[in-house]
Amino acid sequence: MSYQGVYQQVAEGRARSWALRAISGGDVTAVRHPLGFVCMPLERDGGDGVCLHLWSGTLAHARSTTSQIHCHSWDLFSHVLYGQMRNVLAVVTDAAHDATHRVFEVVSAADGDHISPTRRTVRHATGRVEVFGAGDSYTLPADRFHSSVVPEGGEAATIALGRGRLGSRDLSLGPLGAGGHHVAREPLDAKETALAVSLIAAHLT
Repeated sequence: MSYQGVYQQVAEGRARSWALRAISGGDVTAVRHPLGFVCMPLERDGGDGVCLHLWSGTLAHARSTTSQIHCHSWDLFSHVLYGQMRNVLAVVTDAAHDATHRVFEVVSAADGDHISPTRRTVRHATGRVEVFGAGDSYTLPADRFHSSVVPEGGEAATIALGRGRLGSRDLSLGPLGAGGHHVAREPLDAKETALAVSLIAAHLT
């Protein structure tokens, strides 16, 4: 289903039933994302994308080589299917001698993420913390640094809709001295994918 079609399902209060149908077809794929969740990509049409994101301690996590603080090249619309999601906004300030992090550009391709250091160095502080629960929706514009945090030991799943914004880039804060590198995305095998699907289905039925 298209971005607009899924958005309409959410707006009409049918997010849970739509998500159940989306993962019931038997052809779901899933990958470990460096930001700590499992991503199930469902639709990609130009700059529009539809995914399910699952945070669960039951599944192994990918290792992050930068940090959890990042910004998107696309505008995010997120709907929480279950669990609690904290959208932690970051206040990022350019800095030179007292910098704590470097800004890295992340370019995603079929073979994974190509991560390149930029010349920009920064400091950051925690800004507003937004807390959302099951049935809540929230938005985040492109170019806004944040992190998505699930309480320790908790589990959550969201519908994530992305709409690309021309001229924006995917960025992440990382160590000052780190160099460019490539991170391969690790797909879940059939058994792990079935487990991820069952975890979501158990909360939605």
